[in-house]
Amino acid sequence: MLPTLVTAALAIVATLLGAIVSGRFQERAAERSVRASHGEAIRRDRLEAVTALACAISDHRRARWMRGDAVLKQAGTERIEALRGESHMTRSAVTRPLVALRVLIEDQAVRTAADEMSTLTYAMRDAYATSEQLTVAREASKVAHDQFVDAAAGYLARTA
Repeated sequence: MLPTLVTAALAIVATLLGAIVSGRFQERAAERSVRASHGEAIRRDRLEAVTALACAISDHRRARWMRGDAVLKQAGTERIEALRGESHMTRSAVTRPLVALRVLIEDQAVRTAADEMSTLTYAMRDAYATSEQLTVAREASKVAHDQFVDAAAGYLARTA
């Protein structure tokens, strides 16, 4: 009878140990899955912030160009005021993706490129003296835009 009890006890202990080990493996697999999902969500959010900022800056650059061109061509007051309103709206649209980028991306090169791109685009406001100045300001903004995209792409590739 004693061998039967020992065998039964060993079977029970082995079953319990098997359940504990199996449960631990499942727990680790679930943790890995959650980490992978979280990492993918962060990557997607970072990509969205970069894309939204690049698009918003492009829209603002276009609005600044149109406004400056209208001023230089001495368009009517109504037209200039309408373009002024549009440039205010596009500048406001830059804020959300810029904040998202700052929250989601700690890389200093990406942040610096974003700041440079924004600064050069905003500087178009001061380039309404001549068509040449406006064109130079727009081209500088475009170059900064491309540098931002390149910096962000490099960062996203490194963190993938």
